[in-house]
Amino acid sequence: MADPLQEPVIRSAIQALALSPGSRGLDVGCGIGLQSLLLAESVGGAGQVTGIDLSPEFMVYATGIAEKAGMSEQVSFQEGDVKSLPFDDDTFDWAWSANCVGYAPGEPLPMLKELARVVKPGGSVVVIAWSSQQMLPGYPLLEAHLNATSPGIAPFSREMRPELHFLRMAGWFREAGLEEITVRTFAGDVCAPLSNDIRSALIALLEMRWTGVQPELSEDDWAEFQRLCLPESPDFILNLLDYYAFYTYSMFRGRVPRVNVSDGV
Repeated sequence: MADPLQEPVIRSAIQALALSPGSRGLDVGCGIGLQSLLLAESVGGAGQVTGIDLSPEFMVYATGIAEKAGMSEQVSFQEGDVKSLPFDDDTFDWAWSANCVGYAPGEPLPMLKELARVVKPGGSVVVIAWSSQQMLPGYPLLEAHLNATSPGIAPFSREMRPELHFLRMAGWFREAGLEEITVRTFAGDVCAPLSNDIRSALIALLEMRWTGVQPELSEDDWAEFQRLCLPESPDFILNLLDYYAFYTYSMFRGRVPRVNVSDGV
């Protein structure tokens, strides 16, 4: 059940992290566990990954996926809330969160502090999320209007403080006491001819990205949206022989401060 759009980009991001073989990590907001498996692959058979999510249904499903992949000894799942992680201090070598911490509405600081609490000194806290896309080649004005709608800027909203935008995450990392903060953006792309899997994933993305936009569009934009973005339209944009699109994920990484021996700690 891999996501053909997301998986290649996430793999690139995980590879760039160069997680230590045999390390123990936490995947926060793991959903059905697909990224937990990718993270487990990166730390090798001696490593361990724990996934947590608020949904008990997801945890049951994720456990089944891990079993089918033959990774149930390496990956485990449990219900948990990032606002109050069910782990002792300094439990993990690193913590990862995708499209969750700092991306959903709410103050990132308490969540980042919780991640830092359960990671050992010198370990990494990593958050990554979808950050941009260009999906309507040849129609930049329409895409700009769509991206300016409330659904288009979700999970951000006009009422939120600018510093709560995901791309301001470095500041929240500093507020949480993390050090050596780095940011990288990873791009994925698709080009016609599209495989059935890619086409299906793009249709699902179009439906998710700009759902409920009609009230905020002009009549002309709404007509153009229906013409280009609905699969039943004869002018559906994915039917273009020269279709090309790209999308990005941005990843923030910080380190938990190391213990200073001179402090006598």
